[in-house]
Amino acid sequence: MDKIRPDDIMTREAYEAGRDAFRRRIMVRKARRRVPLGDHATLHFETRETMLYQVHEMLRAEGSWQRPGAVEDELEAYNPIVPDGRSLTATLMFEYDDPEERAVRLGELCGLENHLWLRVGETAPTAAAFDDAQASDGRVSSVQYVRWDLDDEQARLLKAEGTVVRLKIDHAAYTASAVLSEETRRELAGDLE
Repeated sequence: MDKIRPDDIMTREAYEAGRDAFRRRIMVRKARRRVPLGDHATLHFETRETMLYQVHEMLRAEGSWQRPGAVEDELEAYNPIVPDGRSLTATLMFEYDDPEERAVRLGELCGLENHLWLRVGETAPTAAAFDDAQASDGRVSSVQYVRWDLDDEQARLLKAEGTVVRLKIDHAAYTASAVLSEETRRELAGDLE
């Protein structure tokens, strides 16, 4: 999958004019790529299109279209999350409504980077590679960017109808597992082209 280039970015005016339709399309796509992991975590598998939307939304939220280097800064932040044809990428979000509980729970999740797994068919589970910028001493961020680099067998199986794909968090402070729907598996298979 190609990375997002500066010339892929719409002007502020063009984005505002087409934002509602673009957003609807992205929300439908994101719904097919969303996997709940227990009561407080959700994994959103990303694609080039979802990251293109994210870049535009960040430029919009920050009002930074005109700032020199703003587009390049957003591309530097979000292009690493675009799948490269041999990987799956995702945003893992921990959601706690109460700020005090959130602070406590995120503090308990130190070491999470060794406890998120993807299993394709009957292949060995593969550990997620985490973005180091999302963790600090004493707590992790509620938003984590993760990647799984797949070998040839995993990629082949992910593309095969009916292959069971599982996710698992096995951290002492948070355990959860999920089996991806066939619709989600099909979506992810398209990331490997």
